[in-house]
Amino acid sequence: MNQGPLTEEEIEWLDDVLLKHATERSIMDVAEMDGMLTAILSGPKELGPEATFAAFWGGEGDQPLWESQDELKKFVELTFKHVNDIAERLSGYPEQYEPLFGTSTVEEQEFTIVEEWCFGYMRGVMLWGVDPLPEALSAMLKPIALHGLEEKFDELDSLSHEVFIDSIEEIKPAALSVFAYWQNRQHSELH
Repeated sequence: MNQGPLTEEEIEWLDDVLLKHATERSIMDVAEMDGMLTAILSGPKELGPEATFAAFWGGEGDQPLWESQDELKKFVELTFKHVNDIAERLSGYPEQYEPLFGTSTVEEQEFTIVEEWCFGYMRGVMLWGVDPLPEALSAMLKPIALHGLEEKFDELDSLSHEVFIDSIEEIKPAALSVFAYWQNRQHSELH
């Protein structure tokens, strides 16, 4: 691994900056950013940095007013560090890949929060420009879409606790399967 993952301090700094510049159309936290970047890196085509950063904020005209050039520079550097770490794990070390889910502590019990990551991932899927999605790909995306699309909330609410926990466990394998799906398609198109 070249750079390694973001440190806790770097994640907190990115979270603070994303929250400070958040709008109704932007990503809200590092979990959502991680999901979006994972989908972008897993998709059928490369999305350049300008389009990726525009997608973070909701579109071309929604770029934040940065406090300073140093804040912008640090944001870009940490984002690229994170992109490189995700890409390296997905392509070379899938057993080490872990989605950056959020957590919440209630009455001294920690809970995993997957919704932000899944919302970010599904936002990234929309950037692929593939509509309709191939049937096999739609099936792979089902666990992520369940937690990442508002229209799935009723279905999500109807799940038993055990099925809900199982659906969370299916997210990481789903992300790895989607990455492999597009890698195999791109590889077969080259040969």
